[in-house]
Amino acid sequence: MHTAPQPTTAHTFSFEAIDGRPLPLATFRGKALLVVNTASACGYTPQYESLERLWRARRDEGLVVLGVPCNDFGGQEPETESQIAQFCSRDYGVTFPLTRKSVVKGKEAHPFYRWANEQAGAIGQPHWNFHKYLFDRDGRFVTWFSTVTWPDSAKVTAAIQAALRARVT
Repeated sequence: MHTAPQPTTAHTFSFEAIDGRPLPLATFRGKALLVVNTASACGYTPQYESLERLWRARRDEGLVVLGVPCNDFGGQEPETESQIAQFCSRDYGVTFPLTRKSVVKGKEAHPFYRWANEQAGAIGQPHWNFHKYLFDRDGRFVTWFSTVTWPDSAKVTAAIQAALRARVT
């Protein structure tokens, strides 16, 4: 019996962009990737502003911020994709890529999240909205940051700087 090889990088996975187009993470090969599960009606929703600032400041260095709207925590993302996109653009000026709404926890989680959650271990999995996963330029898991760790915190920016400095293999 032959089993399929286990994914080893984020580049193995694909989402659908918020507009429904395919969004393979391999598109971001050679870039550091910060993946954040987001929600529009959460006390942490103002992190969109920090994420957008981070994206604008570091994208030319090779950082991609990817927002993954989810309704897994407190039903705080009940809107449709078009409503989410409009809200993010209008209220926070979001220009970084967003996916369609996805499940990020449990057996129904998007395959990327099932894999990333394994990489992070039980304590490093999303327990609320605005949980962050960081991947290096080769798509390898680097670390995670909890909801309460803001994108512009010293801890996050130091990890992103290190991921951006790392050489692509």
